Amino acid sequence: MIIITVPITEVVNVVASGEFDQKIDLLHIAASLDRAEYNPESFPGLVLRVSDPKAVFLLFSTGKLVCTGGKSKEDVYAAIETLVKKLRSIDINVNSAPKVKIQNMVASVTLDFRINLETIALTLENSLYEPEQFPGLIYRMAVPKVVILIFGSGKLVVTGAKSDGQIHESVDILVKELKEIGAAEPPK
Repeated sequence: MIIITVPITEVVNVVASGEFDQKIDLLHIAASLDRAEYNPESFPGLVLRVSDPKAVFLLFSTGKLVCTGGKSKEDVYAAIETLVKKLRSIDINVNSAPKVKIQNMVASVTLDFRINLETIALTLENSLYEPEQFPGLIYRMAVPKVVILIFGSGKLVVTGAKSDGQIHESVDILVKELKEIGAAEPPK
């Protein structure tokens, strides 16, 4: 019998999109900030790295932005505050903080048991397992709408979640399904 404990879950990346209610002068930012990269011939956006908290922004002249690299929603909002301060420090009059929407959260999960991927591939719909192509099984969960990469070692990568709650809900559902179909195996 396998006793399943609470999985170890770590959010490794949060991606958010947002928009300032104004146009942004990317040339001025590129000339004024050290960690800004702008090459409009190859990409229309400016890449700006901030270190506290660590995040990377893609800024577009339309005022749209993408933030990636945060380890939590709080990191994303703190990084956006840092961005606003940096823009104001170089005389870009940002009227207000951008409207932000979490697009994707990626989490690494460690279960305390091994997983029989062949059993999952034969039993669960919306699973794809081609071990000669990739060592993990790809499982597309409908509710919550996430994709989970499942490895025989008991490691999971959950992607597509919009909240911590969706991450935990999807892992709970998956663990229950693994037990029901007999895919949970004792650790070696």
